[in-house]
This record gives sequence, structure tokens and C-alpha cells, in this order.
Amino acid sequence: MVKNDFKDFSRIIYKKDGHIGWIILNRPEVKNAQDPITREELVQALTLGRDDSDVYLIVITGKGENFCAGGDITDFPKNSVEFMERIGLQVLGKKRPVDMIREIPKPVIAMVKGLALGAGMELALACDIIVASEDAKFGQPEIKVGLIPGGGGTQILPRLIGEKKAKEMIFTGKVITAKSAFDMGLVNMVTPPDRLKEGVDQLTSDLLRKSPLLLKFAKMAVNKVFELPLSQGLAYESNLCAICFDTDDLKEGVKAFKEKRPPSFKGK
Repeated sequence: MVKNDFKDFSRIIYKKDGHIGWIILNRPEVKNAQDPITREELVQALTLGRDDSDVYLIVITGKGENFCAGGDITDFPKNSVEFMERIGLQVLGKKRPVDMIREIPKPVIAMVKGLALGAGMELALACDIIVASEDAKFGQPEIKVGLIPGGGGTQILPRLIGEKKAKEMIFTGKVITAKSAFDMGLVNMVTPPDRLKEGVDQLTSDLLRKSPLLLKFAKMAVNKVFELPLSQGLAYESNLCAICFDTDDLKEGVKAFKEKRPPSFKGK
């Protein structure tokens, strides 16, 4: 068992560093493949990060050389009902990690190295920003083992890179490089392998200078692109923007602008 700041986990590590909650997949011997226990612990760790008001950002990565090679094939469910209960989780009335990540009103960053395949790629896709090492590889190879993506690959990927490219990746199961993923708009930043953590640190330092409340509103607004017609999305955005005018952070932002100094946001 791994001792963490809050809880003992067997498949992941959860730790808090300042205002950042770190979730580290901890099965390097199987390239951090996800089994049902891993998914359950991911949900628990995401809940810790979501509910801790002192955590402003969450970073997900993998221990060792890989982010996540996908679902653990050796522990695949044997029938559709078992799939829904153990992997889909919907039958049990629980959220999946990929659903939780999108709903958490805080930025969630994927720090990807090595393999991000299948469920691993879908975990990264669910995150708000992906920072990848040059050696990272992305793919939805489920078709090669008799499956289709089941964690958002068929729904999120086309929205990010377009229908044609998404179908090509899903139909063929091809694996692409970090550079190709960046060129497609799938990845936000690519770094040399030895500077991956540095790249994530620079990003998180930038985000921590912003208002956590306004980051919450911004994520909520952008997510509505996937859910609402344009007219309703614009109305939702306008309402959230109006709420900003009643916050202390807007007053501080305006004051800091006038005084030509960096703002000191409090998330209120």
C-alpha cells in the first residue's frame, strides 16, 4: 500500500503539493493499465481533489515510463452486464473517471509520457489540457482486440480533431506521435522528455496566478460547447460573465490593472 496525504491506495498515488492535487497511476509493471480497482481509486482521488477547497488544479500522470497503456486486457469483463458494472459503472450509479474529470470545476492537466492508448488516451482526452513528452504515443487500438472505444473516444476525439481523422484513428487503431497529436490539436504542448515536468510546472504556475473562481467559470462555459446549441451556450456564457462582476476577484483585477501590478486573486 502507498501512503498518501489523505488515503491509502493500491493502484494510484494521490498527493497534494501546494494548491495542486497530483494523481499518479501506480502500476508501472503493466504500463499503468487500468483495472476496475484503478478506476475506483481514480474516482476517489478525483473526489478528494474536487472537494478540497485548497486544491486549485489537478494533474494526472503515470509512474515510470508510461502514462497509461489502456485497459488491463488480462482482467477484461466476460460479458456486457459485467462491463457496465465494472467499467461503465453506470449501472452502479457511479461516475466514471472520464466523466468526473469533465465535471470537476477545476482545471485538470494530463502529463503524458510514453504510451497513452485506449482507456489511457481517453483519460488524457477528458483532461482540460494535455502536456506531452516528445516520446509520447497516442492511439485508440481497441478495434484490434475486438472492441470500440468505450470511455469517450468516439465522442470526444471527433470534436477535437475532426470526424475524418478520428474515424481513421478508431477504424485502423493506428498509433500517432506526440508531434502528430500536437499538429492535430489533440495536445497543447510537447516538450523534450527531460523537460516534461518543467513544462507542466510552468503551466501550473501560470494557472495558479489566475483566479480559481474564474477558472471554474471558464471551464463550465467552455464545456457547454459540447452540450448546448449556440444560442443557449451564448446565454449561459453571458450569465456566468455577469456573475463575475459581483466577485472580489474582478474588483482586484481592475484595481491591479490601474495600479500596473500583478493581481492577487483570492477565489472570491
